[in-house]
Amino acid sequence: MKSRITRLAPLACILAAAAGLAHAQSAPAPASYPALPSETPAQFEPVTTSFNYVKRSVMVPMRDGVKLNTVIIVPRGAKGAPVLLTRTPYDAAGLTSHAESSDMKSILQGYDNAADVIVEGGYIRVVQDVRGKYGSEGDYVMNRPLSGPQNPTQVDHSTDTWDTIEWLTKNVPESNGKVGIIGISYDGFLPLMALVNPHPALKVAVPMNPMVDGWMGDDWFHHGAFRQVNLPYMMEQVVTRKNDAKWFTATHDDYDTYLRAGSAGELARQRGVSQSGFWRKIVAHPAYDAFWQDQAMDKILARQALTVPTMLVHSLWDAEDIYGPIAVYKALKAKDAANDKLFLVIGPWSHGGAIGDGSKLGAINFNADTALHFRQEILRPFLDRYLKDGAPPASVAPVSAFETGTNKWRSLATWPSGCTSGCAIKPALLRLGADQKLTLGGAGGQGYDEYVADPAKPVPYRARPMQMGYDEAKGQSWPRWLTDDQREASGRTDVITFTSDVLTAPVKISGEPIANLMASTSGTDSDWVVKVIDVYPDQVAGQNALGGYQLMISADIFRGRYREGYEVGKPIAAHKALAYKFALPTANHVFLPGHRIMVQIQSSWFPLYDRNPQTFVPNIFDAKPADYKKATQRIYHSSFVELPVVEAVK
Repeated sequence: MKSRITRLAPLACILAAAAGLAHAQSAPAPASYPALPSETPAQFEPVTTSFNYVKRSVMVPMRDGVKLNTVIIVPRGAKGAPVLLTRTPYDAAGLTSHAESSDMKSILQGYDNAADVIVEGGYIRVVQDVRGKYGSEGDYVMNRPLSGPQNPTQVDHSTDTWDTIEWLTKNVPESNGKVGIIGISYDGFLPLMALVNPHPALKVAVPMNPMVDGWMGDDWFHHGAFRQVNLPYMMEQVVTRKNDAKWFTATHDDYDTYLRAGSAGELARQRGVSQSGFWRKIVAHPAYDAFWQDQAMDKILARQALTVPTMLVHSLWDAEDIYGPIAVYKALKAKDAANDKLFLVIGPWSHGGAIGDGSKLGAINFNADTALHFRQEILRPFLDRYLKDGAPPASVAPVSAFETGTNKWRSLATWPSGCTSGCAIKPALLRLGADQKLTLGGAGGQGYDEYVADPAKPVPYRARPMQMGYDEAKGQSWPRWLTDDQREASGRTDVITFTSDVLTAPVKISGEPIANLMASTSGTDSDWVVKVIDVYPDQVAGQNALGGYQLMISADIFRGRYREGYEVGKPIAAHKALAYKFALPTANHVFLPGHRIMVQIQSSWFPLYDRNPQTFVPNIFDAKPADYKKATQRIYHSSFVELPVVEAVK
C-alpha cells in the first residue's frame, strides 16, 4: 500500500496544482483593505538646537567635475572663525562622529583630531574624503602622485586641496577666510601636497608623522627591505572604496602566518592583495627607480618655494613613518633664511601619539604628559598665530625637541644642534670590537665575529606570539613595539651584541646615527639590521621592570643588494668583506651614568620585513622556497656606528 501511495503522489500534486491554477484564474479580485500607516517619517529632521555645533555634509566640486564628500563642523554662533582642514582616505564621516553627542569635543575625540585644540580654539573643523574613498567620487590611487610623469591627469592632491580651499572661503560664511591644514600619516602626507602651489588662503600647515618616501624609510620599504606587515593595511585601503575587504588569518601568531606563506609575493596572492593595481606597482618597482623618486615629497618640496608656515611633527618611536618628517625638514631648512616659516617638533611618541596621552610609551615613563604639552604650549599658539585675526605673537621655538633619558623639552634654533648655545655636535665612533666590546672612540680592531642566519628561523622583531594591530584588549600593541625590551634578541645566537662598559658620565646624542659595517656573507644577498640600545642598570629604584631593560633608541635595516646604489640591486660577492653605510632614524637621547650602550646586529627582522633569501634573485617578491638558504655572516672589528654626540664647546 505504501508503494502505491508513493507512485500516486506525483499525479496528485499535478492535479492539485492544476486545480489551484484554475481557481486563481477564476478568483475575484482581492478586496481593498485599508493600509496601516508607516510610523517612519518620509524625511527625518534631527533636532540639534541644543548642540554646541552645526554639522553640514556637502559635496565640493573639483576642477574636473568630481565631487568630494566634505564634513563641516561649525561651533554654534561662530563668526570670523578660522578653518582647520584635514583631507583623508579614512572616512570623513567616521572621523567626525566618534560619539553620538551634542558636544563638539566629544564627536572629535580620536584619530586625527586634536580635539582640545580645535574646540577650545574655536576652529571650524573640516574633514574631507579624498577622491575615490568613502563618500567622494572619482578613482582612488594610493598616494596619488602629482600631475606629471607618474600621473598623466591634470588633477592631484595639490589641485584638489586648492579647489577645496577656494570653495570653503566662498561658502562658509562663519569663517574669516583663513585656512590651516593638519593631519597624521597619510593625512600628514596631504598637507605636504598642499604646499605645492598653495592657495593664498592657506596660512599654515601641520604635517604630523607624514608619509614622505615610501621606499627609503616610511611605509612600504626601508632601504630596500619590504615592510610586509603593511599587507593588511594595503588590502583594506586599496581593494574597495569603503575598506570593506578585511585581512584574515588562521593563526594567533603573525610570525607563523608570514613564515608559512614563504615570500611576501606569495602571501599577497593568498590573500587577494595581488589583485590591486598598487600591489602590482610594488612588485614592479622593488628598487629605488623613478617611480619612487618622482613621488618622494622631500625631493618635490626641495624644488618649491616655502611660503606657508609649516610645523613638522616627528615621533622618536614612530613604527610607520619615522623617516619622513626629518627628511622634509632637511629639504626645506635652507629655504627658511628668516627662520620664521619652518618649525619642527620632536616628541617621545608612537605614530600619531601627539594627540593622545604622552605620559608614557610602553614601559617608559616621561614624568609628564608630553603630548598635552605639545598641543597646549606649542600647537595651539602656533595655529592661533597664523589663523586668528589679531592673535598675539606666539613664542614658539623653531625646533622643540624632547630629550629622552633626561625627560626634558629643549627649545632650539635648528636641528640637529643639541642645545641653544655653548655646545656642538661632534661625531664619535662607536667601535664594534673584539670580545663583543663596544668602545667610544679609539682605533678599529682586527678580526671579526660571526653568526649563522637561517631564513627558516628568522629573528622575530618582537616577542612571540605577535599580532599587528591597535587593540590592546586583544593583545595588539603595534604602536609601542619600538620601545619593547630587546633582551630576547640579545640572547639569540643569530644576533651579535656589542656592549660598552658602564658609563661614568652622560653621553648625549642629537641627530642620526650612521651605521658603518664592514661585513661579509657566504650568500649572494643579505640584510643587515643595526640597533643602538640604551641598557638600563641591573636595578632601577622604584621601577623594577626596568632593571636591565634594553631600550632601542635608533634602529633600521639595509638590503645588501643595494650596497652600490639604490636604483639597481646587484648580487653580493660571497665571502668578501664589503662596506655598508646607512643612516639610522634620528634620536635625541642622553645615555645616563650607570647605563651602558649596546649595538645589536642581525640579518632578519621578521615578519616586520620580508625575509631575504640570502641567494640573489632578480625580484625577492618572486623568491621560491629553494632560494632561501643559510648564510654565515661576519662582522669585522673595523665596523663602527657614528654617533652625533653633543659636547660642550671649549
